Amino acid sequence: PMIVQVMKRAAEAAIGPVVVAAAERQIADAVIAAGGRAVLTRAGHPSGSDRVWEALGAVDPQGKHDAVINLQGDLPTIGPDVIRAVLGPLAERNVDIATLVAEITDDAEGIDPNVVKAVLSIRPGEDIGRALYFSRAPVPSSGTLYHHIGIYAFRPRALRRFVDIPPGGLEKTERLEQLRALENGMRIDAARVDTVPLGVDTPADLERAREILSAR
Repeated sequence: PMIVQVMKRAAEAAIGPVVVAAAERQIADAVIAAGGRAVLTRAGHPSGSDRVWEALGAVDPQGKHDAVINLQGDLPTIGPDVIRAVLGPLAERNVDIATLVAEITDDAEGIDPNVVKAVLSIRPGEDIGRALYFSRAPVPSSGTLYHHIGIYAFRPRALRRFVDIPPGGLEKTERLEQLRALENGMRIDAARVDTVPLGVDTPADLERAREILSAR
């Protein structure tokens, strides 16, 4: 199952325990059958971040871990090095949430509303920058465009604050939950990586993922 492939990629990153937060018993059963660990959460969460927060409370009630990564279950071919990269921005103590971006080189991606763009304050030659905004529109109007990769590393206190904040106007307009954090003064930094992991959203994506995995 695809969720098991994602779980394996997370384990290969070797940065901490891997737990699948699942709303459906079928997903949890598939993970457990493959030797993994799953937490069955409520089905009605408004976002993946809320689901992660519930799961974190179940697996780490004493707060021993200093970071939690939200890795979505549709990235079966993601490289372990890419997963590790999302922790990089948290080396700066003032960062609440870390994420990833890759430079857009295809003009079609730049105007595709399904490709979320990140506006970064990043210095030449550096690989980590501060996120100022996220949009489905091609922003900024000129210069480098960055494709936002939907992987997040939260400090636990930041995750708790995030899920306690109601959705804001920008989040509703853009349909991007990370804007809730920015609207409320939370700091998001992004690490730049070379490529965008393949997300499985269509049958064609699924076949491509199978080809990549079979070639390993």
